[in-house]
Amino acid sequence: MIGKQTLLGIIPARGGSKGIPRKNIRLVKGKPLIVWTIEQARQSKFLDRVVLSSDDPEIMDIAANCGCEVPFRRPPELAADDTPGIVPVLHAIENLPGYDYVVLLQPTSPLRSVEDIDKCISLCSEGGAPACVSVTRCTENPYLMFWRGQSLRLSPLFAEGSRIACRQQLPDVFRINGAVYVALTQWLQEAKSFVTSETIGYEMPVDRSMDIDTEADLRFVDCQGDLEL
Repeated sequence: MIGKQTLLGIIPARGGSKGIPRKNIRLVKGKPLIVWTIEQARQSKFLDRVVLSSDDPEIMDIAANCGCEVPFRRPPELAADDTPGIVPVLHAIENLPGYDYVVLLQPTSPLRSVEDIDKCISLCSEGGAPACVSVTRCTENPYLMFWRGQSLRLSPLFAEGSRIACRQQLPDVFRINGAVYVALTQWLQEAKSFVTSETIGYEMPVDRSMDIDTEADLRFVDCQGDLEL
């Protein structure tokens, strides 16, 4: 709870995954990937309830054994490869009504901290915005990028980029890192997206912003001996 407003945390984890088979339960530093997010969510000082949305019995069992609520099984038609990410969130809200805020925490961002979760929530609540998502600075600025046409000729991605003389003049550019999504529940049900022109961004450092999508990502995180998840 923040102020008098209640918050529902949702962890989506379907069984199918083309890029990394069984990704959500692959071991990362000795624990199933999903466990890292469950443990972070349970430490939040604001989340009133943390639930799993999954179609997979094994994932559901692992989550339940880690103290995450599994109040329903996601229908198979809402767990397909082409199912938009907002769909399981809206499904969970419909099944668990009555919360002022919804917080989406994807299992593929194990390097986020509980402080990231709570600061993103606080920024949304105090910033007067209906939604806040975590972002990180782009390591490669798109103002220095080019299109390459059929003739192989290069054209600036942004016309302004050709007029920027040095890197110090480049505008700050951010990307959504997938770690934390916060929104007012009623607003989200109407907008059907966490990201609109009203959304604000909570900045996270690059070293906590990895979104695991490949086997190489898994190996990188798993092999960081000095990294404490």
